[in-house]
Amino acid sequence: MRARRLAPPALAAAAVGTAYWFMMSPYSQTIGPFPYRGPADRRQVALTFDDGPNEPYTSELADYLEREGIPATFFQVGRAVQRHPEVTKRLVDAGHVVGLHGHTHEFTQYLRQRTLAAELGQGMAAFAELGIRPALYRPPWLLRIPALPGLLKQHGLQVISGEFCHLLEVAQPSPERIARQALRTTRPGSITIFHDGFDGKGGDRAATVAAVKLLVPRLRDQGYDFTTVDDLLGLPAYQDAG
Repeated sequence: MRARRLAPPALAAAAVGTAYWFMMSPYSQTIGPFPYRGPADRRQVALTFDDGPNEPYTSELADYLEREGIPATFFQVGRAVQRHPEVTKRLVDAGHVVGLHGHTHEFTQYLRQRTLAAELGQGMAAFAELGIRPALYRPPWLLRIPALPGLLKQHGLQVISGEFCHLLEVAQPSPERIARQALRTTRPGSITIFHDGFDGKGGDRAATVAAVKLLVPRLRDQGYDFTTVDDLLGLPAYQDAG
């Protein structure tokens, strides 16, 4: 019996799905380790925030987390760090961890080795202006190409994935929807991705701030504690000076 051929739309969909899994899935390990969750032996969760710093939302999150005694991990965009250096310094001084999240957050810059290398170099330079040398990197959109592991090694960076709190959180649905979905998907060792900015350009993140305030007491009611990504995974947060 002759095998059925896939129609062109089905072939295109399959190709897109394969490309997404390879390049952007939170879970794919195709080009090397891409940790998205920590050990499950303790009821701990790492709250992480991408695309900032972005005011006033990053500071509103910092205010709340500090009142609650919660350390978090902020993957920050280089040009946003340059825009709000005092916010990045405040986070570090308060015991939060900051990691690199590229420099421009422009999609096409992460598709080619040459431009990706420039993004990493410029992003690290933005932190260096503040005397900070991150050891953790989360790719914008979780996008990675085969050249990424080698480039990260050159910069002393460890790549970090995670699981999105809500697939539409970047579009700011209601805080209750975000918190409810985040609670549903949290398990021991979760690395949960929120966004305190939008592509390093700013953006209203009031729903995210409110969602975190709803989520934290619910997780505590379930016996969860909070930690940073480096502590959860047993990795260094920063590189040695020099």
